Amino acid sequence: MRALCWQGVNELSVEQVPDPRILNAQDAIVKVLLTTTCGSDLHLLGGYIPAMRAGDVIGHEFIGEIVEVGPEVRRHKVGDRVVVCSFIGCGRCWYCRNDLWSLCDNSNTNPGITQGLFGYDPGAVYGYSHAMGGFKGSHAEYIRVPFADHGAFAVPDGVDDRSALFASDAAPTGWMGADLGGVKPGDVVAVWGCGGVGQMAARAAMLLGAERVIAIDGYGYRLAMTERHIGAETIDRTSTDVGAALREMTGGRGPDVCIEAVGMEADGSGVQRIYDRVKQRLRLETGRPAAVREAVMACRKGGSVFVLGVFAGLVDKFPLGAMMNKGLTVRGAQQHGQRYIPMLLDRISRGELRTSHLATHTMPLDDAPKGYELFKDKKDDCVRAVFDPWA
Repeated sequence: MRALCWQGVNELSVEQVPDPRILNAQDAIVKVLLTTTCGSDLHLLGGYIPAMRAGDVIGHEFIGEIVEVGPEVRRHKVGDRVVVCSFIGCGRCWYCRNDLWSLCDNSNTNPGITQGLFGYDPGAVYGYSHAMGGFKGSHAEYIRVPFADHGAFAVPDGVDDRSALFASDAAPTGWMGADLGGVKPGDVVAVWGCGGVGQMAARAAMLLGAERVIAIDGYGYRLAMTERHIGAETIDRTSTDVGAALREMTGGRGPDVCIEAVGMEADGSGVQRIYDRVKQRLRLETGRPAAVREAVMACRKGGSVFVLGVFAGLVDKFPLGAMMNKGLTVRGAQQHGQRYIPMLLDRISRGELRTSHLATHTMPLDDAPKGYELFKDKKDDCVRAVFDPWA
């Protein structure tokens, strides 16, 4: 079959790779109908995620049709149209039973790498390096889905493929940020980043009752999309002092909840920008936490900061004093998608959550390297590139 493979830093190619097959009784084989780029994939391209190997199939956000099931799959059958959570959960370990699916004890087949990085190993994710399990990704014609009864979810008949696609990762990740960030009715919420995840976090905050939602980004087309499709207020970070603007918009108090949806390649300004870029290039820090720093400094006293952007290791100049002295609650997580996906598909079917606008560029799988170029370089107002393996 054809698949998009990582060949080295900033090098992708579509190659012929072996077809997936059933390896365990709880597996399913899924024919990929649509698969999309994600901001965290750019960390793979840039060489910031360890344990990538030439020829690895990337991609983790997808919708498909089940074409084969293992003998112990009970909830799905051949022909089902399913959206699959990007993180793999076994459904039976302590973490899965407590709805902490991305921390599954049994899905990561290479736990030693992340134990060395983090002290413990998180769960596995499709197409995201051998540190996260080494599973083949979704930018392919077919994919093996382990623990299919727990990771694949039937798509309602009234929901089209493009809308359901983002229930795989962007929508549950964004919803988790608002939910675990503690958004409640009447809150003022600030979201750093107007990509797919940031937009979904902003919409989730609204649906959870936030009085005001303010989204921050440096690209005009993403700010305009967020205003038009999400209905959030926006701040252009390239022309505005974000902290001062947020204080003015909140009567001097600051947002109740700050959600960081940028990740390890965030850009600061001035000396901070130069410092972070040099330190990351020399591998003296693994992430550029400019947006996290800004969120911690902007958040009101006693407020909540949730880190949705992906970080792989260590960062410098984290404002620990501000966090402690302001009494902030700071949390972070990879997405516990199995907790949210059924609810999100229901909301999409009722028109409460719109996602299809994120798919600004749809193209055949053979054009995926070009799609990633558009996505990475923010060309042609690209928010997400979506690949159709059968076009």
